[in-house]
Amino acid sequence: MDKCIMCRRCETMCNEVQTVGVLSAINRGFESVIATAMEINLSDSVCTYCGQCAAVCPTGALVENDATWDVVKALGDPEKTVIVQTAPSVRAALGEEFGLEPGTLVTGKMVAALRGLGFDKVFDTDFGADLTIMEEASEFLDRLTRHLDGDTSVKLPILTSCCPAWVNFFEHNFSDLLDVPSTSKSPMQMFSAVVKNVYAQELGVDRKNLVVVSVMPCLAKKYEASRDEFSIGNDYDTDIVLSTRELAKLIKQYNIEFNLLKDEEFDNPLGESTGASIIFGRTGGVIEAALRTAADWYTKEDLQDIDYTQVRGFEGVRSADVKIGDLELKIGIAHGLGEARKLLEEVRAGKSAYHAIEIMACKGGCIGGGGQPYHHGNTAILKKRTEALKTEDESKKIRKSHENPYIIKLYKEYFGEPLSHRSHELLHTKYFKKHKI
Repeated sequence: MDKCIMCRRCETMCNEVQTVGVLSAINRGFESVIATAMEINLSDSVCTYCGQCAAVCPTGALVENDATWDVVKALGDPEKTVIVQTAPSVRAALGEEFGLEPGTLVTGKMVAALRGLGFDKVFDTDFGADLTIMEEASEFLDRLTRHLDGDTSVKLPILTSCCPAWVNFFEHNFSDLLDVPSTSKSPMQMFSAVVKNVYAQELGVDRKNLVVVSVMPCLAKKYEASRDEFSIGNDYDTDIVLSTRELAKLIKQYNIEFNLLKDEEFDNPLGESTGASIIFGRTGGVIEAALRTAADWYTKEDLQDIDYTQVRGFEGVRSADVKIGDLELKIGIAHGLGEARKLLEEVRAGKSAYHAIEIMACKGGCIGGGGQPYHHGNTAILKKRTEALKTEDESKKIRKSHENPYIIKLYKEYFGEPLSHRSHELLHTKYFKKHKI
């Protein structure tokens, strides 16, 4: 509190923009402070951990729980095999911490820096994103087909489930809709589950000696990694989560000259990804990636026109009409929890005409996550990061998740097919009704 200047930006963000309602000024006069109701811990409140309060704090009074030292200790433990995965939007923003222009892609330098830090393997969360699409697109087509066949028990619209802040938001505020979202895990959690349960066997490493570090643009990922359903006993699938800012801090502490690094490639097989996975980092990207796969599967064709520009944009809430074969689909997109609430109220009231809805808790999607370099409300920076992801997507030889050769191999050798019993055990989750204070 010695850093807080009572500007109340965090309060405005939490109450008016995100409509979460956790932070407010309490007491009077010189005793006034920003706090939760009855000064309960954030962990006992309806906080979604989106981190947008931290993103607008001008003095650093609100910051993430720093996990950099946990990473240093893990890297220094000779008994541990330490691997790292990096989310798609990190590569579009990390360079800003080293003086580069917003929107500068630093994928190769980021990989080189992570190797320089001492990680045994450097992988790409985009692999997990491709895996997510295999399950989520299958789930969407399954529900849609049954709906068209007259099954009245089918829940539509299906809601994407990649954003942990949004998951926490609906568990607190829309617990009557828990059977509506996709049960597919987020890319981070799918990746970690595959690493701990499949890849560990290939390495010949006990999962208890395998440390998975995730570099994320999102502070809610720290919370997501700690959910009990993502662990076996006390051994969590994702062990440590760093924000983009924390990674930059670690690189600087190791005296690595980031801008002088030569580009390096991710390790295979879990570093191979498609253009569809890259766009997970911006608003509309998850649903566009799902459409690329769902359209091929529904039409049984290798469609070439895969840029679903209808779902792109920067409006807080938007809708798109998409035609796939003989299907006319209505897609909803929201970024920002206040905007998401509007769509969810429609779904709750039975007024939604959407077949699928993508929701991201932060402005612009993951590129504007609470763990990214501070943009101070400059949306031009967010748009430049979005363009960077678009550039990388378009540069990929493969731009559909179901065409990733390593994903195909993983299903052939381990999962069988999407929505199989084994994939449900490892790649799907469930949601819980949470109390509201």
